[in-house]
Formats: sequence, structure tokens, C-alpha cells
Amino acid sequence: MVWRPARAWTSRSPVSGYRHFELVTQGGRGDQRWVELAAVLNPSHRERIPWSELNDRNRWTSGWQSIPEDESSSDSACTEESAF
Repeated sequence: MVWRPARAWTSRSPVSGYRHFELVTQGGRGDQRWVELAAVLNPSHRERIPWSELNDRNRWTSGWQSIPEDESSSDSACTEESAF
């Protein structure tokens, strides 16, 4: 059986400042499986995530999900205030 994880992922909380990731590669067998994801906004930033963690719906969701406005603007609000 071929293992094919989803190509797009959204983290429930920021991972090194990023929430949307794209599958780069995968490896391992059984409970040692892992995926390597690249941040959509910075493809050179990569994270190797154990498959067991990626399957935790409290941490990750397959596909690119919308981020609620109150969560996505918290960092930009600080930036905008400091610009004035």
C-alpha cells in the first residue's frame, strides 16, 4: 500500500511564525513515519513533523484553512501601531 499524505497543511497555532505549509517529502515506516513541510510564505523554512503529530487534529488540519481575523491580525496590529 502506498502512503500519500495530503500536500497542504494548516497548523492550529504558529510553527516558527507560519501557519500554512506544503508537503515537500515524506519518509519512515510504521510509527516512525514523518513528513517534511515547507512554509508557504517562506519555502526555505522547513519543518520535519512526525506523522503521529500531523494526525492530531488539535494541532494540524489537512488543506489550507482560513485563519480567523482575530488570530491573523494580532501580529500585524502591533506592526501597524508601531508605524504611527
